[in-house]
Amino acid sequence: METSKKLTNLQAVRDSSSRLVKNGIDDNSAQFVFMQRKNWTLTDWLNRMNDEITHDDLIQLRKDEAKLYNHVPVQYVLGYADFYSRIFKVSSDTLIPRPETEELVAKALSCGDEKLPMNVVDIGTGSGVIGITLALNRPQWKVWATDISLGALRVAQENAKDLNANVHFAMGDVLLPFMPPFRHDDDLEMFDMIISNPPYISEAELDDMDESVKKYEPENALFADDDGLAIYKRLAKQAPYVLKQNGVILLEIGFRQGLAVKEIFAKEFPTRKVEVLKDMAGLDRIVFVHPID
Repeated sequence: METSKKLTNLQAVRDSSSRLVKNGIDDNSAQFVFMQRKNWTLTDWLNRMNDEITHDDLIQLRKDEAKLYNHVPVQYVLGYADFYSRIFKVSSDTLIPRPETEELVAKALSCGDEKLPMNVVDIGTGSGVIGITLALNRPQWKVWATDISLGALRVAQENAKDLNANVHFAMGDVLLPFMPPFRHDDDLEMFDMIISNPPYISEAELDDMDESVKKYEPENALFADDDGLAIYKRLAKQAPYVLKQNGVILLEIGFRQGLAVKEIFAKEFPTRKVEVLKDMAGLDRIVFVHPID
């Protein structure tokens, strides 16, 4: 192959990058994936970029380039993603975790006394990033996680095992696994916290989405009926049956959905405060339902 040209790491990566850019792919993608495969820091790259690329590394680079060229997200190419300073496996059955969801987790960790036990459920867990992160950062909390996708639950269970997180998984739609007649855990009390990053994109927003998202991320984890509000409405109807009197609900939302989701939960929880919180970009991102102080 091209090893006869005695390509350096830099030359090989630049060649890949130039081809990817012509297809509208970020020019840093090839270098990022190459460095991740090698487990190199930026210093390692600077020290080794002029070394001759090995035959195996060139083959791997070409394989990765082919996937990137077809708009496969880098996280799916690598099979993992960063979230809250940890590495989580991801697959085509799970969403790629976003930085906005880290803000949801940070808000959840700020709720309650960190030394006291709490019952928490993560609805639509996907790769498990929310529930697992809460369990690892608050080991005194008892955390459940649900999803309707068996494939997603398998990935989440692998992540929990790899990260040594104590999370209880259940397959089911929204909160149904914890409501009669589906409830099987006799030891489960009411929840202190319900947290979720549910599907909330409407079909009308499809044209505005990145090609890689539309083509590769699971539709059932992205889209919801009723202008993206369907899951929120089901959660709002079911939550009063499993949430403690002083319990809280934390939900990630689309930045255009703040008022609509607030009204949904205000109707079902008239004696509680329903707030719309903004993310670091100043956009509506979290609906927070909690007792009135």
